[in-house]
Amino acid sequence: MAMRYAVGIDLGTTQSVVAYVDLERDSTELELLNVPQLQAAATVGEQPSLPSFLYLATEGEVASGSCALPWLGSDEHVTGEWARQRSAEVPTRTVAAAKSWLGHRRVDRHQPILPWQAPDGVPQISPVLTQQRYLEHLKAAWDAAHPEALLDEQWVVLTVPASFDASARELTREAALAAGLPASLVLLEEPQAAVYAWLADRGDRWRQDLGEDDRLLVADIGGGTTDFSLIGVEAEGGELTLRRLAVGDHLLVGGDNMDLTLAHLAQGEFASRGVEVDAWQSVALWHACRQAKESLLLTDGPETHSVSVLGRGSRLIGGTISINLERERVGSTLVEGFFPFCGLDETPQRQHGSGFLEVGLPFESDAAITRHLAHFLHRHEGRPTHVLFNGGVLKSETLQGRLLEVLGSWYETAPQPLLGEPDLDYAVARGAAFYGASKARGGIRIRGGVARSYYLGIESAGLAIPGAPRPLRALCVVPKGMEEGTETEIPGGGIGLVVGEPASFRFFSSTVREGDQPGQVLDRWQPEELIETDSLEAHLPSSSEGNREVVPVTFRSHITELGVFELWCAATETDQQWKMEFSVRDES
Repeated sequence: MAMRYAVGIDLGTTQSVVAYVDLERDSTELELLNVPQLQAAATVGEQPSLPSFLYLATEGEVASGSCALPWLGSDEHVTGEWARQRSAEVPTRTVAAAKSWLGHRRVDRHQPILPWQAPDGVPQISPVLTQQRYLEHLKAAWDAAHPEALLDEQWVVLTVPASFDASARELTREAALAAGLPASLVLLEEPQAAVYAWLADRGDRWRQDLGEDDRLLVADIGGGTTDFSLIGVEAEGGELTLRRLAVGDHLLVGGDNMDLTLAHLAQGEFASRGVEVDAWQSVALWHACRQAKESLLLTDGPETHSVSVLGRGSRLIGGTISINLERERVGSTLVEGFFPFCGLDETPQRQHGSGFLEVGLPFESDAAITRHLAHFLHRHEGRPTHVLFNGGVLKSETLQGRLLEVLGSWYETAPQPLLGEPDLDYAVARGAAFYGASKARGGIRIRGGVARSYYLGIESAGLAIPGAPRPLRALCVVPKGMEEGTETEIPGGGIGLVVGEPASFRFFSSTVREGDQPGQVLDRWQPEELIETDSLEAHLPSSSEGNREVVPVTFRSHITELGVFELWCAATETDQQWKMEFSVRDES
């Protein structure tokens, strides 16, 4: 059966969106899927996004039918708008930012750990299963709207952060397949999807906006995360082409930090009136401040916005306490706190208030997004000529303007903004659908291959020293920019593979080392150059009835058409070969 639709899914940190193109039409008109979901207990409505929140309902709520959906009936896992609302009311039973947990390698992402540090008696769910639940909801919504063209039969493009490494991408794909998405699904980096949305809007006119040797900075600032990418414009055969040059780190700073900042500001106002806001009210205040931020930062927004919390004292039960936040003060607080002027050579501040840190998501200690941007551009020696804004935070013209001012202070010629999709909440999904249509029909593609180089840790031979590990060297097995659908033989020799018993293979990646080639061995590196990621684990059979052996091998790397990384080990003395699989579990 021919695929009728190209479907783009933005599995976002704070909201998920589905866009699509009907391939049977001549045009590439992009449409959004309205997603049925619980708007309140036992109340189903539609909206063009699914808030990325999951509420673990009580047995009573499930039994009463409060959690029932048309295609599902009642279920303990509630996703969407009502779950978002419950996050303010019952935060200990609500999961948020599961996507960030999916990219956090220091926890076992298959284990039920969310909500993080939930009290005893509250059920928990794994980051992988949470993502699966969001995708199951979106798939059911699609299938209900398109019974003649089910989602698992369509051309599906699922977006991921550019900073996700191979294991985080594989976890995303695992959740997608478990949710019933097709095995042929393609993973696309979110900043690239934003560029595709702009290309869909501009059509062939994009070549009037960008020229040879231009560099486009994609600044993607969403609710929970910030990502930067650089796209270069090159001439090839008389035609302009686009190539992804660099990606930044997955930064856990964004709109949620701003909401919390305003909640802190509001809490001070309440305190000045003799009202102490407790922990329960603080969560509700945080969510109320999100609405205030979005309202006050609009170009034609009001001068003040009221925020309220439910009363908790004996005199205030059933009532509310309210204050007004002023537009000017909110604007200056957010601009100066998150987009301060700084030098291009400045780096984010890494200080902590204590040598003991609570285990959890690795949130950035420096909220100044401009310092993170300076570090990214300085590290990649990238001078952008143009900027494309993406993410809900940058819907604000005030914040766009300050970011352009800061960029202008770094360069003699200030980068020019590209006018893109007006509603940045939906740009990534729209761009993913446009990419799917372009891939199916033939059209412009952003090149660049894998966003980082990959290395295996090789233990050096030598005499044992008590208490001291043998030196580790790093063997490059995937060069940055290796294209999908290609493979490469890794030159070199003298490396043995342990077979006949379980073995762990240390694994590193880098977004900053340029020019490392397959087979190149690094004897030393700076801590920020190579980041250790998930190990590769295998129990490889031996040829001598299970006895431990060290087999001399060579390596072959393969990047599949779907962007999945495979590493093959081939014995040099026999025809045996083994495929290495990613392990994302922490067995310690």
